[in-house]
This record gives sequence, C-alpha cells and structure tokens, in this order.
Amino acid sequence: MTNVITSGFREPVKCVKTHDDIDKWLKSQAYAELLGFITLLNRSVKGKSLKHSFPISDRCTCVCSLFDNINAAVSEIPLADQSMQRFGNTAFRVLGQRIEGSSAEWLKQILPSPLHDAVVELKPYFDGSFGSFVRIDYGTGHEISFTAFLCCLYKIGFLKEEDVMASVCHIFVRYLGLMRRIQIHYKLEPAGSQGVWGLDDFQYIPFIFGSSQLIANPDISPNDFVEPLVVEKYHEEFMFLGCIKFILDYKRGPFAEHSNQLWNISATQTWTKINTGLIKKYKAEVLCKHPVIQHFVFGSLLSFEEHQQAPVIRL
Repeated sequence: MTNVITSGFREPVKCVKTHDDIDKWLKSQAYAELLGFITLLNRSVKGKSLKHSFPISDRCTCVCSLFDNINAAVSEIPLADQSMQRFGNTAFRVLGQRIEGSSAEWLKQILPSPLHDAVVELKPYFDGSFGSFVRIDYGTGHEISFTAFLCCLYKIGFLKEEDVMASVCHIFVRYLGLMRRIQIHYKLEPAGSQGVWGLDDFQYIPFIFGSSQLIANPDISPNDFVEPLVVEKYHEEFMFLGCIKFILDYKRGPFAEHSNQLWNISATQTWTKINTGLIKKYKAEVLCKHPVIQHFVFGSLLSFEEHQQAPVIRL
C-alpha cells in the first residue's frame, strides 16, 4: 500500500444532494478509491475458501474487537415491547445511542496515538455501518459505509498489505455475522429493498466476494447454489453460500419466487461471469443510485474532489 495519509483530517460531510451530483460522485476521488478497494478485496479471495490459510494480524483482531463491543451491547440492552408492530424494534435506537456515544473511544483504543486525529473521519463511517437508528432499517448504503471504514483504515496505514485477505475472510465475515444478528434481533426493515426483484434484502458485497471465492471451484458450479444440500455442506466455507443459507433460513416458498434474481444467476455458466456481472450490477444498482449515495459523507480520506490519478489503495 502507498501514499499513507496521517494528517489533515476533517469531519466528513454530505455532498450528493441532488441527482445532478451523482455525475460528480462518479468522477470523485472517493468513488475511485472505493471501487478500487472493493476490486482489490475481490481479487484477494479469488478461488480461496474461508478455510484457506491466511494470516490474522493483531490489527485485524483489534478491528474485530469493535464487533465484540457491539455484540455485548446487543446482549445487554433489553428489547422494547413489540406486540403491536411487525418490524423495527425501537431498542435499536438505544443501541445506536450506545454506538454513537462510545465509538470514538473504541476507535482510540485500537489505534496508536499518532492516528487518534483520524477518528474524526473514521467515526461517521463506523457509526453508519450498522443501519439507520432513525428509520430502524439496514441496506447497501450501510454496507458501503463499513467498506469505507475499512478502506480508511488502510489509507491511514493502520491496516497493511498483508491484511487484505483477512479483511474479507475474517473482518468482513465477522461484520456480516454481527449484522445478521442485529437484523434478526431488532427485526430491521430492508432499506430500499427491491423485493423479489432485488439481489438480496440487505447485502450485496458478500455476493461479490463470495462469487470470487468460487471461481474455478471443481466441486460447486453456479447451478448448485440453489440446492439446499450443497448450501448446507459448504455455507461455512464460501460467503456466497452463507448468504444463500441465510435466505433459505428466513424466507419461505420456492426459491425462484422469493429470490428471482439469484435464481436467474444460477443459470450462468461460470463463477467468473457471475463475479464480473455482479460488480457491473453493483455499480449500476447501488453506486449510481441517488437514494443510496445521498447519505454518504466525504472528508480528506474519501474526497468529493474530482479524481485525477490512480486510486491510492492498490497493490
């Protein structure tokens, strides 16, 4: 990794206020950085299962300790009475208060003191990773916020080049597990869900990384992931199948009906084509959508200024 930033931090602000600002976002340094970072992570797990040997540094363990703090808060905070409503337990707002009130200190606990000034930029991305505490929902915009948080940890030099694979197979997997617990526990609503016509109610990026893991896999072809026995056997090894298992566990009815887009994807010939197609679809259906990006914030690490050179996050 190159061009580490250690000073000049400022509080991030929203810049995408109208649909016309989407063009500026697509030309921004932040867009180039994030897309480059996702591409880097995607490439790092190509053909590798979660059981593949990879180093987990103390730095990665420190990042995951943040999830331990939130898991502890979820266990501690009692749920509100929800007898009159189906979705959105209001105790989630109490969790939000706990996260927003504690995250600055949590981040300072894992960062070396010379990087404490970066907390002003890291905190909004971290706080925004777990859903909207106002709307009591979660979606791809919050997933982007967590991805931005990870990206910034590289940009300030906290995470290193040797942490790239662990960022997917350890940190992101832990984040995904936490979010599934939160989604179920607080009965979060999907933010901006397309229903049956969307890829998934809550997540997108794990499907990208998960399809990369399965490239050239000799045992699992694309049409296998709709088979419950295959999912049960391999869901702990491949993120894609872990996502499918979560869907099968919490949705009822024929798979082709409740997850039509995934059913259609299963007819694709290779995992390489699926991976390429998902990245293309992610750009079009997530990164280019004003309802998603309007909530994203920009600072010095992920700037709204026009992109002039190759992304900083690269190998």
